[in-house]
Amino acid sequence: MHQTDEVVPVFFLSDSTGISAETMGNALLIQFPHCRFDRTLIPFIHSVEDARRVVEVLDAAMAGPVAPLVFCTAATDEVRQELLRSKAPVIDLFDLHMSRVEQVLGVRGERQAARLHGVGDIKRYNERMAAVEFTIEHDDGQSLRALEKSDVILLAPSRCGKTPTSMYLALQHGLHVANYPLVDEDLERDAVPDPVQPYLDRCFGLTTTVERLTRVRNERRPGSRYSSPEQCRWELRRAADIFATHRLPVIDTSAKSVEEISTHILQTLSATRRSRKEPT
Repeated sequence: MHQTDEVVPVFFLSDSTGISAETMGNALLIQFPHCRFDRTLIPFIHSVEDARRVVEVLDAAMAGPVAPLVFCTAATDEVRQELLRSKAPVIDLFDLHMSRVEQVLGVRGERQAARLHGVGDIKRYNERMAAVEFTIEHDDGQSLRALEKSDVILLAPSRCGKTPTSMYLALQHGLHVANYPLVDEDLERDAVPDPVQPYLDRCFGLTTTVERLTRVRNERRPGSRYSSPEQCRWELRRAADIFATHRLPVIDTSAKSVEEISTHILQTLSATRRSRKEPT
């Protein structure tokens, strides 16, 4: 049994990008908040030779003071079987779920790496890429072009999580997201930025705690007025007043992952759309 002060090596293995291995593996690891993990991603294990080199790494880790955790989503049978030769315990996420799906369907899947992370639906892929381009262009209030095409507009003081949330919503859900920092001028006049005024129905406010904002800003500008507790407290308080004035939905990002923040936004959008369709 691992002690809570031990760092557990964790490996995510894949014959493609490793996104699925990380996502599913981390979904399990988050259930162990008192454990510390040292995560290593090893993607694009294309051949048996690649897999053998990875097995050497895993076996070396087994010789260390703490046994590693290994999450694997290799779709190619030959690669996966070679990885399973490791002395390390390998949690085979792909075969675990794939075998069950094959059992239910009564058909064997193709088990190709490209199938796992391929483009798939070209139309949906192109829509997501267009959303990413829009979101990059409209990051941190850099552009006002075609703002009416935005699905979501995030408002918050600097360093409250606007950019990572915007990018996640664009890449994973194909939403066109703009985000705007609430600067001193906006906070002093108790109003959202003028370009956003016509689109309040798609705005969300992000907030955090004074302690977290101070810590994050200190990493960027240590010892500055920008990162002082007084400035952070004032900005968060004024932002809260603006959100309340305009009745914007507010999300506290201090203890939420990007996935959790995004899910909250998606649920709110879905509820809003349903209410608009309901007969009065």
